[in-house]
Amino acid sequence: MRKLKDLVKLMEDHDLSELVIRDKDEEVALKRGASQGAVVAAPAVAGPAPVVPAVAADAGSASDSIDGLVEITSPMVGTFYSAASPDADPFVAVGASVGADTVVCVIEAMKVFNEIKSEASGTIERALVSNGQVVEFGEALFLVRPG
Repeated sequence: MRKLKDLVKLMEDHDLSELVIRDKDEEVALKRGASQGAVVAAPAVAGPAPVVPAVAADAGSASDSIDGLVEITSPMVGTFYSAASPDADPFVAVGASVGADTVVCVIEAMKVFNEIKSEASGTIERALVSNGQVVEFGEALFLVRPG
C-alpha cells in the first residue's frame, strides 16, 4: 500500500493521468480521470499488459445474493469508512432502514471521499467490511433484506 500511495503522490505532483511500472516481479498500472480512477497491482506475466479502465461501467449496481439478500458493492478500489469523520456516527448500522438514495458509507480513492448509496431499499442485515479496510471493485460491503 505504501508503494501505491507513493505512486499516486508522484502522479499528483506531476499531473499525470496514467502511469505503468513493470519489473520482473510485479506490474502496476495507474490511471486517473475526471470522475474516478482505478488502481491495479498484479504479478508480472508474459504477454500484453492488462487494460485498466478509467471508469468501470455499471460499477455501483446492487446484485442479488444468498437467501434473497441484496449486496451493496464497492464501485471502486479504496478505503472504506463507515462515517464521515472519526468522531461522527456511522451512516448506517445493522437493522437500519435504507432507501435507494441512502448514503451507507464513503470510500476514499486518490484522496477523494466518494459517498456510496444503497441503491436498494430495505433493512441492513449485515456489514461485511470494517472501518478503515481497503476494499476492491465489486466487493460486497453490506447485505440488505429488501422490503
